[in-house]
Amino acid sequence: MYKHLFVPIDGSDLSHRAMDGSIELALQLGARITGFVVEPDLPLSAVSRDPVAYAKHINEHEDHNETHAGALLAQFEARARTAGVEFTGSHVESGAVDDAIAGAAEAAGCDMIVMVTHGRGPVGELLFGSHTRAIIARSQLPLLVLH
Repeated sequence: MYKHLFVPIDGSDLSHRAMDGSIELALQLGARITGFVVEPDLPLSAVSRDPVAYAKHINEHEDHNETHAGALLAQFEARARTAGVEFTGSHVESGAVDDAIAGAAEAAGCDMIVMVTHGRGPVGELLFGSHTRAIIARSQLPLLVLH
């Protein structure tokens, strides 16, 4: 039924739940996994009017994002491969996390998104937002939410 799971991770403690839960599910379904990391754009507060300083900030930010995303995806890949699950990883830099996740899942040809939620409840969602809720609204793919 579901043969290609899309699993966004961010490096938080919940990412480990997403990794482990999606690998377990992939084993049960005979599915493969695409791991995905969205790294934030350079904040405007870090942007300088000095072109040399701006270029330096951009390069440092991109290097940091590349290193961070690469480390997360390598860890996820190692876990998946140890379990015998086929894995592909990718990352993007974007300020629109929800759009990046929904768009990448569909572009990768996945048939289900697997996410972990903080479970903050209605007040927490009001204060902090909910990527999970936004993905439900933006994507046509089924979404499995782990808590």
